[in-house]
Amino acid sequence: MQMSPMVTSAVMHFGEMGSRWGFNRTVGQILALIVLSEKPVAAQEIADALNISRGNTSMGLKELQSWQLVKQQIVPGERKEFFVPAGTIWVLANRVFEERRKREIDPTLTLLRDLMLDTPIGEQDKEVQSKLNEIHDLLESVTAWSQELQNLGPEKLHTLMKLGSGLGRMLDFKDKLLPGKSSQQ
Repeated sequence: MQMSPMVTSAVMHFGEMGSRWGFNRTVGQILALIVLSEKPVAAQEIADALNISRGNTSMGLKELQSWQLVKQQIVPGERKEFFVPAGTIWVLANRVFEERRKREIDPTLTLLRDLMLDTPIGEQDKEVQSKLNEIHDLLESVTAWSQELQNLGPEKLHTLMKLGSGLGRMLDFKDKLLPGKSSQQ
């Protein structure tokens, strides 16, 4: 598989971004190569294009399958394993968000709940629990809000994003009209 300079640049950048999304550089590159390909990509083509071992390719593909970001596709007349994205860009982004929530936010919320249920030993613990409660409430709110955004779908979310700055100006205007009832916390 021959990659154009544009594809190469995108694949390399996805690799760098992979660690921020929750997987390693090679897995990010494999994902980019599959997403940007016009046709199903064979595992050996991935290994050759990225100059990585077949074993490393297989491990990366298994990880992407566990995240439900790629799926195997049968190509008639071929015995090789071929891979395609497991949905649209919107679906893939939602799966990454969901996996990150499961791996990062949910354990944090569980820990915070456990710590808030502990009996405080002294005044310092009471203060700490109060702050942990604030963190918990913020994370719960952000998580619920992001879930609502994910459920909107790409068209409605795009419309909402266009409205975003207008809504901010409207809230500022409301604050000027109704002093003392600020939307800022």
